[in-house]
Amino acid sequence: MTAAHDDNGSTRQDTLYLAFELGWTEWKLAFATSQAQKPRLRQLRARDLQGLEQEMAKAKKHFGLAADTPVHSCYEAGRDGFWLHRCLTTLGVHNLIVDSASIEVNQRQFRAKSDQLDARKTVTVLLRDHGG
Repeated sequence: MTAAHDDNGSTRQDTLYLAFELGWTEWKLAFATSQAQKPRLRQLRARDLQGLEQEMAKAKKHFGLAADTPVHSCYEAGRDGFWLHRCLTTLGVHNLIVDSASIEVNQRQFRAKSDQLDARKTVTVLLRDHGG
């Protein structure tokens, strides 16, 4: 693994961050390595675990990360429960399940509801949580 330097001068290990927006027929995935970059958005058939592994490998390649780079993920608690958490843990992914009420939303600003916006917001929350 290689070390990278943050904008504030501190050193950190490379990490791939993944946020899920879980739907009944499809999942939206948002990948990032830092808050400064625009998330890489992908769409996947729901519960396609082989496709998920492939997308994680493609994201690592896209961001220039090593194949053994750690992955931190999160998704909102809901219909898919804990089976996905157990599966991700088996794959070596550090996963968090968050309560949807814990993701902040600007109440004064009207925003259109979309799964891509939710995935982007969730990956931002994951990055902030992991960064302290």
